[in-house]
Amino acid sequence: MRERMVAGDLYRADDPELVEMSLRAMDLTEEYNRTSARDGERRRALLVELFAEVGEDTEVRPPLWVDYGVHISVGSRTFVNFGLVALDAAAISVGDDVQIGCNVQVLTPTHPLAAGARRDKWESAEPVRIGDNVWLGGGVIVLPGVEIGRDTVVGAGSVVTRSLPAGVLAVGNPARVVRDLPGDRTGGG
Repeated sequence: MRERMVAGDLYRADDPELVEMSLRAMDLTEEYNRTSARDGERRRALLVELFAEVGEDTEVRPPLWVDYGVHISVGSRTFVNFGLVALDAAAISVGDDVQIGCNVQVLTPTHPLAAGARRDKWESAEPVRIGDNVWLGGGVIVLPGVEIGRDTVVGAGSVVTRSLPAGVLAVGNPARVVRDLPGDRTGGG
């Protein structure tokens, strides 16, 4: 059933294989969420066990919630603030040097519009890709199938319903591009 889920086909989350994967993720995130800020080595070890990939110098502040964890890849030097919800029924790929604000949700599962299929507990999933050097402000929600281009900033509270190009500022619900961002500069200005 996992192969169907990751491929974007209809699946049932109550399949025994998926339930076991979910329980494993819940156990690991529960342990992760109990760690102290002073326990960096233990946090890193738990993330390496939970996620498919975790880059060097990446920090994810608890609490953290995931569906499975094994479909999440996070690049190097990425910072994730408190309260990330990453529902990874499909792949979630986060690039290098990404900044993720408090209480961000990255969602891959989706449900059929047909009432009977929903009642029968069918769902599907679409991957999410977040490019290098993206900044997601606090409370951003990223919906299934979205790609966010490198160097893009998404304003706090925005809901990203469609893919965003590289190097733009997007805000609102649904998030819309309001302007291009300047090229690579240094010096904090």
